[in-house]
Amino acid sequence: MLAKSAPRWFAGLGVVGALIATTAIPAAAQAAAQVSLFFSDTTVAAGGPGKVDSVFLFATGPVVLDKPVVTFDATDLAGVVEIEDESLSSYCEEPSPGVLRCQDPFEIELDEDTLAVPFSIVMTAAPGATDGDEGTLKVTLTAPGIDAVSHEARLRVGEGVDLAAGDNAEVSAAPGAAFTAPLRVRNIGDTTAEGAVAIFYNDYGFQAAQKYSNCTYDGDEVRICTFDGDLAAGADYGVPFAYRLRADTYAPGSQFGEVGWMTPAEYEDLRAYLDKFGIDAGQPGDGPKLELSQVVGAQARGRQADTDPFNNWSYVEVKATGENGADLEAIGAEFDGEAGTTTDVELKVVNNGPAVRSSGRGGETITRVKVVVPSGTTAVAAPEECHPTTADDNTGEDVDWEHPGKAGAPAYFCDGGLFLAVDETLAYPFTFRIDEVIADAAGAITVNAPCECPTFGDDLDKSNDTAKILVNGTGGGGGGLPVTGASTGIVAGAGALLLAAGVAGFVIARRRRMRFVA
Repeated sequence: MLAKSAPRWFAGLGVVGALIATTAIPAAAQAAAQVSLFFSDTTVAAGGPGKVDSVFLFATGPVVLDKPVVTFDATDLAGVVEIEDESLSSYCEEPSPGVLRCQDPFEIELDEDTLAVPFSIVMTAAPGATDGDEGTLKVTLTAPGIDAVSHEARLRVGEGVDLAAGDNAEVSAAPGAAFTAPLRVRNIGDTTAEGAVAIFYNDYGFQAAQKYSNCTYDGDEVRICTFDGDLAAGADYGVPFAYRLRADTYAPGSQFGEVGWMTPAEYEDLRAYLDKFGIDAGQPGDGPKLELSQVVGAQARGRQADTDPFNNWSYVEVKATGENGADLEAIGAEFDGEAGTTTDVELKVVNNGPAVRSSGRGGETITRVKVVVPSGTTAVAAPEECHPTTADDNTGEDVDWEHPGKAGAPAYFCDGGLFLAVDETLAYPFTFRIDEVIADAAGAITVNAPCECPTFGDDLDKSNDTAKILVNGTGGGGGGLPVTGASTGIVAGAGALLLAAGVAGFVIARRRRMRFVA
């Protein structure tokens, strides 16, 4: 069963999830940070149920916003688009017609790696608004200690259509083999849809076998396909999409691919968002044009918006057959020194293949790595991926998950990230201080460490799962554990969440509270 993810193909391309916290930041640091906000351009359907979207807050450095106020000014949209608080909470008020003033009762912490999504609004076409009407929504943030910042978003009205994705599908393929996945869309409304855009969100194993001229690609990963022909009301369109299951896909297992549909006008809104954050939608292919069957020639276009984005997504599950596993090897270290000296040490885990290790859509770490600090030494610095524990903790029960990177622990449980390619490494930089000179003092790094938490239990070669961290070795330490091995640079884990504004919107019929941290 597919664990449904947010329909965002651009996950992991540069903006991490929203974070709301209450930790105080020194005033000097707060003064140096620049705070910005963003709200997506949006097209809503005339006579439709409306859409929900959120304001994004982000900063160039650490900053705490004390009970910030966000004002949505839609006075320029009178007779075009109406707005209201999506959560129907007591945090928002309407001081004047077309203006919504929302105040968060808590502090919001930002830095260069986080963004906050404090308020969501409902946008609906005003009674009598028609295709072509548009105006500007001005969004302003105020908070003590910062200058007011504003952003203007274009809101417009389009003709309502209802695109629906085809049925979910399941296919099987061995790593390296070709397969096809159905690309299907139906127009279940009463209005002809003037073109359509497919947005892809595929797992690592999906390798495009053909690069079509009306699709964009990041390497051999398909991103977007645009279709300019009409989709008649009540009609069903489709075409097989050619893929190959990457040769280094883990098997047996499953790979999932999602595709979502939107109107060309909604894609214009999305492109404005991508441009704002410097996200590359990919490069056009150099092959033939991909055509949906039964689509007629293109003609002059108006604006359209989907009236029910919740039926726009479908998925295909590819059952990866055969046996194609992975060998994760621990790489230790050796250093010498007198009492009182400190040494920077980089411990590593390398993927010897033949398959990648990926958490897919689960978001769990691909493995757990335990580091035991050598006798007579202290870890005076530890990476943020590592959590303090005790040396005899073999279950993960004693892990201090609340203080990652805390110095001075006798041992650590470390996260393995979300993705590790073949021949790539995970690196864990520690700084050790020698407190007492002990010949052949040894700690250890263990990959796939036993833990009552997610880890990797199917390693192909368990004999290299543990390696020494040897201090002041004399050659008599023994034990048979390797100290070093082949390695390459660290690979960045794929899958950091990018919260996208305006990809499909949310219809009022599915209204829900959206004050969240992601």
